[in-house]
Amino acid sequence: MKKILLFRELKSFIHKEKDILNRAEFQIFTATSAEDIVKIHRSEQVDLIILPLDLDGIGAEKICSFLRNDEGLKHVSILIICNNTTIDIARLTNCKANSYVTKPILHEVLMQKVGRLLAIPDRQDYRVLLKVTVKGKSNNDSFFCSSYNISITGMLIETEKALEKGDMISCSFFLPNSDQILAEAEIMRTISAGRTSFQYGIRYINLNPRYRAEIEKFIKRRSGKSS
Repeated sequence: MKKILLFRELKSFIHKEKDILNRAEFQIFTATSAEDIVKIHRSEQVDLIILPLDLDGIGAEKICSFLRNDEGLKHVSILIICNNTTIDIARLTNCKANSYVTKPILHEVLMQKVGRLLAIPDRQDYRVLLKVTVKGKSNNDSFFCSSYNISITGMLIETEKALEKGDMISCSFFLPNSDQILAEAEIMRTISAGRTSFQYGIRYINLNPRYRAEIEKFIKRRSGKSS
């Protein structure tokens, strides 16, 4: 049974319609504070935490950092709900969350994100939120997206942005227990992931040895947990 932890202000919206969270195989917990989130997750080891960017005067950056730095709590998917503003989107970089949804919340988009995060088998396919900037574009286009299948040579990313094979991008992201990782990369292949999203295979270009070592350590830790 999959376990989902919601912050209280989100519960009414999540349950207003029949959706994937109403299935018998999901158990829903509700937190009323940041302390509640930690307490419930430590006790129940939930699979997904959904919380707003700001909760009772505490930023999600703080609670996410605490979870990601605790060996007994960090193996959980985190979905952030935030405003569709430049400031809020920029703050997501420091949250180390797996994905996000902006307000006003579209039910279909939220359920799609939740479904994908809960579909991670035994959390081996760890997902990371990245900030991506497309190089060489006149407007210096930047956006956030999710990553899959992280390796020392590249990864698979998913976004609603239309990119082209050969596009050069700059990526920034966090892995658990690591500093910010910066990487230049090239779009090597494109995959249609649905009506509104695309997946792209990217390859790092001249990745800094320090960042490569951080990614390699992360992969070894993940491999050790799966053996």
